[in-house]
Amino acid sequence: MGITFHLAWRNLWRNRRRTWLTAGAIAFSTILLVAWVPLQFGAYDIMINASLNVFPGHAQIQRPGYQDKPKIRNSINNAEALAKQLRGSDQYQGVSVRAQGFALLSSGSRSYGAQVVGVEPEFEGNTSSIPGLIKQGRWLSSIDAQEIVIGSTLARNLKLEVGDEVTLLGGGKDGSVAAAIFPVVGIFKSGSNDLDRFFAEIPLRTFQNTFSMGASAHTITIVAKSVEEQPQLLDALNDAIKGRNDVVVVGWEQLVPGLKEGIQIDKVSGFIFLGILIAVVVFSILNTFLMSVLERIREFGLMLALGLKPRRIAGLMMLESTLLTLLGLTIGIFIGSLLVYWAHVEGFAYPGLEDLAEQYNLPGLSRIYPQLKLINFLIGPIFIFIATSIVAWIPILRIRKLEPVEAMRTI
Repeated sequence: MGITFHLAWRNLWRNRRRTWLTAGAIAFSTILLVAWVPLQFGAYDIMINASLNVFPGHAQIQRPGYQDKPKIRNSINNAEALAKQLRGSDQYQGVSVRAQGFALLSSGSRSYGAQVVGVEPEFEGNTSSIPGLIKQGRWLSSIDAQEIVIGSTLARNLKLEVGDEVTLLGGGKDGSVAAAIFPVVGIFKSGSNDLDRFFAEIPLRTFQNTFSMGASAHTITIVAKSVEEQPQLLDALNDAIKGRNDVVVVGWEQLVPGLKEGIQIDKVSGFIFLGILIAVVVFSILNTFLMSVLERIREFGLMLALGLKPRRIAGLMMLESTLLTLLGLTIGIFIGSLLVYWAHVEGFAYPGLEDLAEQYNLPGLSRIYPQLKLINFLIGPIFIFIATSIVAWIPILRIRKLEPVEAMRTI
Protein backbone atom coordinates (compact mmCIF):
# COMPACT_ATOMS: atom_id res chain seq x y z
CA MET A 1 0.00 0.00 0.00
CA GLY A 2 2.89 2.35 0.81
CA ILE A 3 4.46 1.80 -2.61
CA THR A 4 1.11 2.36 -4.34
CA PHE A 5 0.58 5.61 -2.43
CA HIS A 6 4.13 6.78 -3.28
CA LEU A 7 3.60 6.02 -6.99
CA ALA A 8 0.20 7.76 -7.03
CA TRP A 9 1.60 10.89 -5.36
CA ARG A 10 4.62 10.95 -7.70
CA ASN A 11 2.44 10.50 -10.81
CA LEU A 12 0.21 13.32 -9.65
CA TRP A 13 3.08 15.79 -10.04
CA ARG A 14 4.25 14.69 -13.46
CA ASN A 15 2.39 17.65 -14.88
CA ARG A 16 2.40 20.23 -12.11
CA ARG A 17 0.50 22.89 -14.05
CA ARG A 18 -2.40 20.56 -14.85
CA THR A 19 -2.49 19.25 -11.30
CA TRP A 20 -2.63 22.74 -9.79
CA LEU A 21 -5.22 23.91 -12.30
CA THR A 22 -7.49 20.97 -11.47
CA ALA A 23 -6.90 21.28 -7.73
CA GLY A 24 -7.55 25.01 -8.05
CA ALA A 25 -10.88 24.40 -9.78
CA ILE A 26 -11.88 21.99 -7.02
CA ALA A 27 -10.69 24.41 -4.33
CA PHE A 28 -12.51 27.38 -5.89
CA SER A 29 -15.81 25.49 -6.07
CA THR A 30 -15.34 24.19 -2.53
CA ILE A 31 -14.67 27.71 -1.22
CA LEU A 32 -17.90 28.95 -2.80
CA LEU A 33 -19.93 26.07 -1.42
CA VAL A 34 -18.40 26.08 2.07
CA ALA A 35 -18.95 29.84 2.37
CA TRP A 36 -22.25 30.07 0.50
CA VAL A 37 -24.33 27.27 2.07
CA PRO A 38 -23.97 28.45 5.74
CA LEU A 39 -24.59 32.05 4.64
CA GLN A 40 -27.68 31.04 2.65
CA PHE A 41 -29.19 29.13 5.57
CA GLY A 42 -28.27 31.97 7.90
CA ALA A 43 -30.16 34.35 5.59
CA TYR A 44 -33.17 32.00 5.79
CA ASP A 45 -33.08 32.18 9.59
CA ILE A 46 -32.96 35.97 9.56
CA MET A 47 -35.72 36.18 6.94
CA ILE A 48 -37.95 33.83 8.92
CA ASN A 49 -37.34 35.66 12.19
CA ALA A 50 -37.90 39.04 10.54
CA SER A 51 -41.17 37.93 8.91
CA LEU A 52 -42.52 36.13 11.98
CA ASN A 53 -41.61 38.93 14.38
CA VAL A 54 -43.80 41.39 12.49
CA PHE A 55 -46.94 39.62 13.75
CA PRO A 56 -47.41 35.81 13.47
CA GLY A 57 -44.73 34.69 15.96
CA HIS A 58 -42.88 31.38 15.91
CA ALA A 59 -45.91 29.51 17.25
CA GLN A 60 -49.41 30.11 18.54
CA ILE A 61 -51.77 28.39 20.92
CA GLN A 62 -55.29 28.33 19.51
CA ARG A 63 -58.57 26.50 19.71
CA PRO A 64 -58.66 23.42 17.44
CA GLY A 65 -59.73 24.47 13.94
CA TYR A 66 -59.23 28.20 14.51
CA GLN A 67 -56.39 28.41 11.98
CA ASP A 68 -58.68 27.14 9.20
CA LYS A 69 -61.84 28.92 10.37
CA PRO A 70 -60.97 31.98 12.51
CA LYS A 71 -64.47 32.60 13.90
CA ILE A 72 -64.89 34.97 16.82
CA ARG A 73 -66.75 32.29 18.83
CA ASN A 74 -63.79 29.90 18.54
CA SER A 75 -61.94 31.39 21.53
CA ILE A 76 -59.76 30.25 24.45
CA ASN A 77 -61.13 30.67 27.95
CA ASN A 78 -58.74 32.19 30.53
CA ALA A 79 -56.05 32.75 27.89
CA GLU A 80 -54.28 35.33 30.05
CA ALA A 81 -53.78 32.79 32.86
CA LEU A 82 -52.14 30.34 30.44
CA ALA A 83 -49.97 33.14 29.02
CA LYS A 84 -48.87 34.10 32.55
CA GLN A 85 -47.88 30.49 33.16
CA LEU A 86 -45.78 30.45 29.98
CA ARG A 87 -44.04 33.70 30.92
CA GLY A 88 -42.77 31.96 34.04
CA SER A 89 -40.40 29.97 31.83
CA ASP A 90 -37.16 31.35 30.40
CA GLN A 91 -37.57 29.30 27.20
CA TYR A 92 -39.52 32.02 25.42
CA GLN A 93 -38.49 35.47 24.26
CA GLY A 94 -42.05 36.74 24.25
CA VAL A 95 -45.63 35.64 25.01
CA SER A 96 -48.70 37.74 24.26
CA VAL A 97 -52.46 37.22 24.19
CA ARG A 98 -54.53 38.40 21.24
CA ALA A 99 -58.18 38.53 20.28
CA GLN A 100 -59.22 39.12 16.68
CA GLY A 101 -62.36 40.10 14.85
CA PHE A 102 -63.54 41.68 11.62
CA ALA A 103 -65.15 45.10 11.75
CA LEU A 104 -66.13 48.03 9.59
CA LEU A 105 -64.11 51.18 10.30
CA SER A 106 -65.68 54.48 9.27
CA SER A 107 -64.50 58.04 9.08
CA GLY A 108 -66.80 60.65 7.66
CA SER A 109 -68.17 59.32 4.38
CA ARG A 110 -65.53 56.59 4.01
CA SER A 111 -65.75 53.02 5.33
CA TYR A 112 -63.36 50.10 5.02
CA GLY A 113 -63.33 46.58 6.39
CA ALA A 114 -60.45 45.78 8.71
CA GLN A 115 -59.03 43.08 10.91
CA VAL A 116 -59.18 44.45 14.44
CA VAL A 117 -56.84 42.84 16.95
CA GLY A 118 -56.96 43.21 20.71
CA VAL A 119 -53.43 43.10 22.17
CA GLU A 120 -51.66 43.43 25.50
CA PRO A 121 -49.70 46.70 25.06
CA GLU A 122 -47.18 45.70 27.74
CA PHE A 123 -46.24 42.38 26.11
CA GLU A 124 -47.00 42.86 22.42
CA GLY A 125 -43.59 44.41 21.73
CA ASN A 126 -41.96 41.09 22.68
CA THR A 127 -43.81 39.17 19.96
CA SER A 128 -44.42 41.78 17.27
CA SER A 129 -42.43 44.59 15.68
CA ILE A 130 -45.55 46.70 15.10
CA PRO A 131 -45.12 48.73 18.34
CA GLY A 132 -41.73 49.83 16.98
CA LEU A 133 -43.13 50.67 13.56
CA ILE A 134 -45.30 53.59 14.65
CA LYS A 135 -44.51 56.36 12.16
CA GLN A 136 -46.97 58.91 13.51
CA GLY A 137 -48.26 59.27 17.06
CA ARG A 138 -47.57 56.63 19.72
CA TRP A 139 -48.26 53.05 20.78
CA LEU A 140 -51.22 51.96 22.92
CA SER A 141 -50.94 53.19 26.50
CA SER A 142 -52.68 50.50 28.61
CA ILE A 143 -54.66 47.28 28.36
CA ASP A 144 -58.02 49.02 28.87
CA ALA A 145 -57.43 52.34 27.09
CA GLN A 146 -60.07 53.54 24.62
CA GLU A 147 -57.76 54.08 21.62
CA ILE A 148 -56.65 52.53 18.35
CA VAL A 149 -53.59 52.29 16.10
CA ILE A 150 -54.03 51.57 12.38
CA GLY A 151 -51.98 50.80 9.29
CA SER A 152 -50.69 53.62 7.10
CA THR A 153 -52.61 52.59 3.97
CA LEU A 154 -55.83 52.17 5.95
CA ALA A 155 -55.30 55.63 7.48
CA ARG A 156 -54.80 57.10 4.01
CA ASN A 157 -57.92 55.39 2.65
CA LEU A 158 -60.00 56.66 5.57
CA LYS A 159 -58.28 60.08 5.44
CA LEU A 160 -57.35 59.81 9.10
CA GLU A 161 -54.62 61.56 11.03
CA VAL A 162 -53.42 61.10 14.60
CA GLY A 163 -56.07 62.58 16.90
CA ASP A 164 -59.00 61.88 14.55
CA GLU A 165 -61.82 59.57 15.60
CA VAL A 166 -62.84 56.34 13.85
CA THR A 167 -66.11 54.46 14.28
CA LEU A 168 -65.96 50.67 14.68
CA LEU A 169 -68.93 48.47 13.83
CA GLY A 170 -68.84 44.68 14.04
CA GLY A 171 -70.39 41.58 15.55
CA GLY A 172 -69.78 40.41 19.13
CA LYS A 173 -69.10 36.87 20.29
CA ASP A 174 -72.63 36.51 21.67
CA GLY A 175 -74.25 37.81 18.48
CA SER A 176 -74.63 41.35 19.72
CA VAL A 177 -73.52 44.44 17.84
CA ALA A 178 -70.00 45.61 18.59
CA ALA A 179 -69.88 49.39 18.24
CA ALA A 180 -67.43 51.97 19.53
CA ILE A 181 -65.67 55.21 18.67
CA PHE A 182 -61.89 55.38 19.17
CA PRO A 183 -59.36 58.17 18.75
CA VAL A 184 -56.43 57.28 16.51
CA VAL A 185 -53.29 57.53 18.64
CA GLY A 186 -50.82 55.95 16.23
CA ILE A 187 -50.27 55.03 12.58
CA PHE A 188 -47.81 52.24 11.76
CA LYS A 189 -46.10 51.19 8.55
CA SER A 190 -45.03 47.53 8.64
CA GLY A 191 -43.95 47.07 5.03
CA SER A 192 -46.62 44.40 4.57
CA ASN A 193 -49.41 45.49 2.23
CA ASP A 194 -51.95 43.29 4.03
CA LEU A 195 -51.16 44.67 7.47
CA ASP A 196 -50.95 48.31 6.39
CA ARG A 197 -54.19 48.13 4.39
CA PHE A 198 -56.51 46.01 6.55
CA PHE A 199 -55.12 46.04 10.08
CA ALA A 200 -55.89 47.88 13.31
CA GLU A 201 -55.02 47.19 16.95
CA ILE A 202 -56.78 48.14 20.17
CA PRO A 203 -56.05 47.17 23.81
CA LEU A 204 -57.10 43.61 24.71
CA ARG A 205 -59.50 44.53 27.52
CA THR A 206 -61.13 47.15 25.30
CA PHE A 207 -61.56 44.53 22.57
CA GLN A 208 -63.09 42.05 25.03
CA ASN A 209 -65.61 44.62 26.24
CA THR A 210 -66.46 45.87 22.74
CA PHE A 211 -66.90 42.39 21.21
CA SER A 212 -68.51 40.79 24.29
CA MET A 213 -65.62 38.37 24.70
CA GLY A 214 -65.60 38.19 28.50
CA ALA A 215 -62.17 36.94 29.61
CA SER A 216 -61.54 34.89 26.48
CA ALA A 217 -59.16 35.48 23.58
CA HIS A 218 -58.26 33.76 20.32
CA THR A 219 -54.52 33.19 20.29
CA ILE A 220 -51.47 33.14 22.52
CA THR A 221 -48.50 34.11 20.38
CA ILE A 222 -45.05 32.86 21.33
CA VAL A 223 -41.64 33.92 20.01
CA ALA A 224 -38.55 31.79 20.65
CA LYS A 225 -35.03 33.14 21.03
CA SER A 226 -34.20 31.80 17.56
CA VAL A 227 -36.05 30.04 14.76
CA GLU A 228 -33.48 27.23 15.09
CA GLU A 229 -35.12 26.41 18.44
CA GLN A 230 -38.48 25.71 16.77
CA PRO A 231 -38.54 21.94 17.55
CA GLN A 232 -37.73 22.57 21.23
CA LEU A 233 -40.31 25.39 21.31
CA LEU A 234 -43.10 23.16 20.01
CA ASP A 235 -42.16 20.37 22.44
CA ALA A 236 -42.18 22.79 25.40
CA LEU A 237 -45.55 24.26 24.39
CA ASN A 238 -47.12 20.83 23.92
CA ASP A 239 -45.88 19.88 27.39
CA ALA A 240 -47.38 23.09 28.80
CA ILE A 241 -50.86 22.31 27.44
CA LYS A 242 -50.72 18.57 28.13
CA GLY A 243 -54.07 17.34 29.37
CA ARG A 244 -56.05 20.15 27.73
CA ASN A 245 -58.27 19.27 24.80
CA ASP A 246 -59.51 22.80 24.16
CA VAL A 247 -56.24 24.16 22.72
CA VAL A 248 -53.56 23.12 20.20
CA VAL A 249 -50.08 24.35 19.27
CA VAL A 250 -49.63 25.68 15.72
CA GLY A 251 -46.11 26.21 14.33
CA TRP A 252 -45.04 28.98 11.97
CA GLU A 253 -45.05 26.60 8.98
CA GLN A 254 -48.84 26.36 9.37
CA LEU A 255 -49.28 30.00 10.30
CA VAL A 256 -47.37 31.31 7.27
CA PRO A 257 -47.29 28.49 4.69
CA GLY A 258 -46.30 30.89 1.90
CA LEU A 259 -43.02 31.73 3.68
CA LYS A 260 -42.05 28.07 3.91
CA GLU A 261 -42.89 27.48 0.25
CA GLY A 262 -40.86 30.53 -0.82
CA ILE A 263 -37.82 29.26 1.08
CA GLN A 264 -38.19 25.81 -0.46
CA ILE A 265 -38.28 27.34 -3.95
CA ASP A 266 -35.16 29.35 -3.16
CA LYS A 267 -33.46 26.20 -1.87
CA VAL A 268 -34.18 24.48 -5.18
CA SER A 269 -32.49 27.31 -7.08
CA GLY A 270 -29.61 27.07 -4.62
CA PHE A 271 -29.17 23.37 -5.25
CA ILE A 272 -29.20 24.06 -8.99
CA PHE A 273 -26.33 26.49 -8.40
CA LEU A 274 -24.57 23.82 -6.35
CA GLY A 275 -25.07 21.33 -9.18
CA ILE A 276 -23.56 23.73 -11.73
CA LEU A 277 -20.47 24.22 -9.58
CA ILE A 278 -20.06 20.49 -9.12
CA ALA A 279 -20.49 19.97 -12.87
CA VAL A 280 -17.62 22.40 -13.50
CA VAL A 281 -15.40 20.41 -11.15
CA VAL A 282 -16.52 17.09 -12.65
CA PHE A 283 -15.64 18.11 -16.19
CA SER A 284 -12.34 19.54 -14.99
CA ILE A 285 -11.23 16.34 -13.31
CA LEU A 286 -12.61 14.23 -16.17
CA ASN A 287 -10.45 16.18 -18.61
CA THR A 288 -7.41 15.82 -16.34
CA PHE A 289 -7.67 12.07 -16.00
CA LEU A 290 -8.62 11.49 -19.60
CA MET A 291 -5.45 13.31 -20.65
CA SER A 292 -3.46 11.43 -18.01
CA VAL A 293 -4.68 8.05 -19.28
CA LEU A 294 -4.06 8.91 -22.95
CA GLU A 295 -0.52 10.12 -22.20
CA ARG A 296 0.35 6.94 -20.30
CA ILE A 297 -1.03 4.27 -22.64
CA ARG A 298 2.47 2.92 -23.40
CA GLU A 299 3.29 2.89 -19.69
CA PHE A 300 0.13 0.94 -18.92
CA GLY A 301 0.87 -1.48 -21.75
CA LEU A 302 4.33 -2.15 -20.31
CA MET A 303 2.90 -2.66 -16.83
CA LEU A 304 0.35 -5.13 -18.23
CA ALA A 305 3.12 -6.96 -20.14
CA LEU A 306 5.08 -7.33 -16.91
CA GLY A 307 2.10 -9.08 -15.34
CA LEU A 308 0.39 -6.27 -13.42
CA LYS A 309 -3.36 -6.85 -13.40
CA PRO A 310 -5.69 -4.17 -14.85
CA ARG A 311 -7.47 -3.78 -11.51
CA ARG A 312 -4.18 -2.83 -9.84
CA ILE A 313 -3.58 -0.14 -12.46
CA ALA A 314 -7.18 1.05 -12.06
CA GLY A 315 -6.68 1.20 -8.29
CA LEU A 316 -3.53 3.29 -8.78
CA MET A 317 -5.41 5.74 -11.02
CA MET A 318 -8.31 5.89 -8.58
CA LEU A 319 -5.91 6.70 -5.76
CA GLU A 320 -4.45 9.51 -7.88
CA SER A 321 -7.95 10.87 -8.42
CA THR A 322 -8.71 10.69 -4.70
CA LEU A 323 -5.48 12.44 -3.75
CA LEU A 324 -6.06 15.22 -6.27
CA THR A 325 -9.64 15.71 -5.07
CA LEU A 326 -8.60 15.73 -1.41
CA LEU A 327 -5.87 18.28 -2.17
CA GLY A 328 -8.41 20.66 -3.73
CA LEU A 329 -11.00 20.00 -1.00
CA THR A 330 -8.49 20.62 1.79
CA ILE A 331 -7.47 23.99 0.34
CA GLY A 332 -11.10 24.94 -0.34
CA ILE A 333 -12.41 23.92 3.09
CA PHE A 334 -9.61 25.80 4.85
CA ILE A 335 -10.14 29.07 2.96
CA GLY A 336 -13.93 28.70 2.97
CA SER A 337 -13.96 28.13 6.74
CA LEU A 338 -11.92 31.30 7.25
CA LEU A 339 -14.50 33.25 5.23
CA VAL A 340 -17.36 31.76 7.26
CA TYR A 341 -15.57 32.61 10.51
CA TRP A 342 -15.12 36.18 9.31
CA ALA A 343 -18.82 36.41 8.41
CA HIS A 344 -19.73 34.93 11.80
CA VAL A 345 -17.70 37.58 13.64
CA GLU A 346 -18.31 40.63 11.43
CA GLY A 347 -21.53 39.71 9.62
CA PHE A 348 -22.15 40.04 5.91
CA ALA A 349 -23.84 43.15 4.57
CA TYR A 350 -24.50 44.65 1.18
CA PRO A 351 -25.44 48.23 0.20
CA GLY A 352 -29.02 49.12 1.16
CA LEU A 353 -29.56 46.25 3.61
CA GLU A 354 -29.14 48.41 6.71
CA ASP A 355 -31.52 51.09 5.40
CA LEU A 356 -34.10 48.40 4.63
CA ALA A 357 -33.74 46.95 8.13
CA GLU A 358 -34.16 50.37 9.75
CA GLN A 359 -37.21 51.15 7.63
CA TYR A 360 -39.04 48.02 8.76
CA ASN A 361 -37.71 47.87 12.33
CA LEU A 362 -35.76 44.67 11.70
CA PRO A 363 -32.39 45.16 13.38
CA GLY A 364 -31.40 41.53 12.79
CA LEU A 365 -31.55 42.14 9.06
CA SER A 366 -28.79 44.75 9.01
CA ARG A 367 -26.18 41.98 8.73
CA ILE A 368 -26.42 38.37 7.68
CA TYR A 369 -24.68 35.78 9.83
CA PRO A 370 -23.98 32.21 8.68
CA GLN A 371 -25.75 29.23 10.20
CA LEU A 372 -22.94 27.29 11.88
CA LYS A 373 -23.93 23.66 11.44
CA LEU A 374 -21.49 20.93 10.46
CA ILE A 375 -23.75 19.67 7.66
CA ASN A 376 -23.71 23.14 6.05
CA PHE A 377 -19.92 22.98 5.82
CA LEU A 378 -19.75 19.42 4.55
CA ILE A 379 -22.64 19.12 2.09
CA GLY A 380 -20.72 20.80 -0.76
CA PRO A 381 -17.40 18.96 -0.30
CA ILE A 382 -19.22 15.62 0.09
CA PHE A 383 -21.06 16.06 -3.20
CA ILE A 384 -17.85 17.15 -4.93
CA PHE A 385 -15.94 14.12 -3.60
CA ILE A 386 -18.68 11.67 -4.64
CA ALA A 387 -19.11 13.22 -8.11
CA THR A 388 -15.39 13.33 -8.86
CA SER A 389 -14.90 9.76 -7.62
CA ILE A 390 -17.64 8.53 -9.94
CA VAL A 391 -16.48 10.45 -13.02
CA ALA A 392 -12.85 9.36 -12.53
CA TRP A 393 -13.90 5.81 -13.45
CA ILE A 394 -14.82 6.84 -17.00
CA PRO A 395 -11.20 7.12 -18.27
CA ILE A 396 -10.03 4.40 -15.86
CA LEU A 397 -12.37 1.83 -17.43
CA ARG A 398 -10.47 2.34 -20.68
CA ILE A 399 -7.48 0.56 -19.08
CA ARG A 400 -9.43 -2.69 -18.78
CA LYS A 401 -9.71 -2.90 -22.56
CA LEU A 402 -6.02 -2.36 -23.27
CA GLU A 403 -3.95 -5.02 -25.03
CA PRO A 404 -0.29 -4.90 -23.89
CA VAL A 405 1.28 -5.15 -27.38
CA GLU A 406 -1.02 -2.56 -28.99
CA ALA A 407 -0.64 -0.24 -26.03
CA MET A 408 3.16 -0.31 -26.20
CA ARG A 409 3.03 0.58 -29.89
CA THR A 410 1.08 3.78 -29.11
CA ILE A 411 3.03 6.92 -29.92
